[in-house]
Amino acid sequence: MTIPLLPTLHTLPATLPLEGAIRIELQEGTPIFRASSSVQNRIEILLLKQQDSQLTTEEEQELDSYEEIDDYLSFLNRIVRNIDQNQNTTIK
Repeated sequence: MTIPLLPTLHTLPATLPLEGAIRIELQEGTPIFRASSSVQNRIEILLLKQQDSQLTTEEEQELDSYEEIDDYLSFLNRIVRNIDQNQNTTIK
């Protein structure tokens, strides 16, 4: 079994709150990591601005950093789901 490489985070956005940036939800008993509402709102603002006009270089970097964080959280969620599924399969 090949274990995928952990995505690399190069920087965190300056606007990312150090506390309260991530929330944990339960889906069918499995913890899932999600960006907080405030982080999601900031991403939405940047995406809307990107549609209407040009983002500044700093805003583009910020949006790229949020995309890296999203990739990282998605990776963690896949790992957690796989572990949960494997445990449930071996228990049955």
